Amino acid sequence: MSSEALTMTASLSVAPGFWTILREDLACVFQRDPAARSTLEVLTTYPGVHALIAHRLAHRLWQSGWRFTARLLSFLSRMLTNVDIHPGASIGRRFFIDHGAGVVIGETAKVGDDVTLYHGVTLGGTSWNKGRRHPTLADGVVVGAGAKILGPISIGERVRIGANSVVVKDVPAERTVVGVPGRVVDTRNGGVQEEYGINLDHNLLPDPVAKSIACLIERIEMLEQELAELRHDPQPAEHSGQCRTCSAGDLCCEHESMHSAMN
Repeated sequence: MSSEALTMTASLSVAPGFWTILREDLACVFQRDPAARSTLEVLTTYPGVHALIAHRLAHRLWQSGWRFTARLLSFLSRMLTNVDIHPGASIGRRFFIDHGAGVVIGETAKVGDDVTLYHGVTLGGTSWNKGRRHPTLADGVVVGAGAKILGPISIGERVRIGANSVVVKDVPAERTVVGVPGRVVDTRNGGVQEEYGINLDHNLLPDPVAKSIACLIERIEMLEQELAELRHDPQPAEHSGQCRTCSAGDLCCEHESMHSAMN
């Protein structure tokens, strides 16, 4: 390999400087939070940004062998921001913590580029072993408020995890996870890809449980109709105003909600 090629390869492999990463971290806030108005406001009033800056410094101290100093800086940052990031955790570029309160990221967690976390998110461990025990998040992952991702699992690129979900298994790329425990839903053919590859429309998350129940109700109604035809029973009125399951005066809320889920 020529000397020019070696020089180019070496320059490409050099990690970006602290100030370059900081500028990217600030820029991504304006891309993902419409409430951000100015750089001064973000630098002075966003606890997620404060926690991230402190972690960048603490992580460098941790890698340099200054373990106690790194832990002390991380502890002071936690006292100030209510965000607990272990200095050993690896955080990628353009990382954004919205609101910040209650976020916990463990020592062996690995977070890729362009990841967004909302308040109350936990990247936790499930083992007392000193090896890898925390999750790995690929690029472009969005984790909703209160979600828990536990154990040495891998979350694929551009995965969306719904609020308050509990994820304990690997998730393939470009999926949506909802529920407790988290259920994977294929969403590659749905939704519109955002400009930065990050979809924040949490109100459009599917409900696989409601969909399954709606399908079962539809199937039961078909079987009841076929059974009535075999018995030559009179067909019930289309809109009798009475639930056939619980005999309520009006359609019960469960029945009505399942029909709305089907439609």
